[in-house]
Amino acid sequence: MASGHTPDIDAYFRRIGYSGGREPTLGTLNGILAAHICAIPFENVSVILGEPVLLEAGAVERKLVGSRRGGYCFEQNGHLLAVLSRLGFDAAPLSARVRFQQPRALVTPRTHLFLRVTIGGEPWMADVGVGGLSPGQALRMGAGAEQETPWETRRLVGENGRWYHQVLFGGEWADVTEYTGEEMPAIDREIGNWWTSTSPQSKFRQSLSVAIAGAGGERRSLFNREFTVRRRGAAAERRILSSHGELVGVLAESFGIEVPPGATLRAPNLAWD
Repeated sequence: MASGHTPDIDAYFRRIGYSGGREPTLGTLNGILAAHICAIPFENVSVILGEPVLLEAGAVERKLVGSRRGGYCFEQNGHLLAVLSRLGFDAAPLSARVRFQQPRALVTPRTHLFLRVTIGGEPWMADVGVGGLSPGQALRMGAGAEQETPWETRRLVGENGRWYHQVLFGGEWADVTEYTGEEMPAIDREIGNWWTSTSPQSKFRQSLSVAIAGAGGERRSLFNREFTVRRRGAAAERRILSSHGELVGVLAESFGIEVPPGATLRAPNLAWD
């Protein structure tokens, strides 16, 4: 995973449609995060197709930027780490457990990567790889205060020696991730990525999961056959896709993902008659 690869900042900014400043400031960071989640989809299509998920820096850049594909946290936040470091930000990779819709009594695998970005001595959470819940702006890593984003309200709370990134849905707070502040070096990311992309117990081997954000607080997501469009302050719009052809069309039209000709997306929770 370690390499001397230097990210192509201009190509990345063209990919995400970002034309703002490049100084290592909070404004620059928020502009990059918002542009990223609106341009690069979270997706596990490669896992479903049985393709290897490579974390070597050049391979990730070729996939996300050159091939205009998406990926999951190890790819997306890994590339973001390289970009921010190149721009002069003080950024570090941290490990977490995904907790959304999971009871706290259940110990989920520590297979999530996010970034701590320190600006003017203050730490901020940056995460473009937590699916349809990627915040789209930096979150102040302090306790309790509600933080508005264009998509949802967030907060970070500390309990029992752990921290929880939470989102406000329907007037109730829901856990998104759990973390301790422990860094996640390259070897840990390699091991986590291997389990995530190859273990039959991994949710990414069991189900198709795709998400992207849009302007005005919009979220589009695809979970197996269920396609959902959610706008802030409005009821979610859902429909069940009836065929593989319809699925391929939605992936292309709503997420910019082209499935290779002749390939069929199949998983234990995504079966076709």
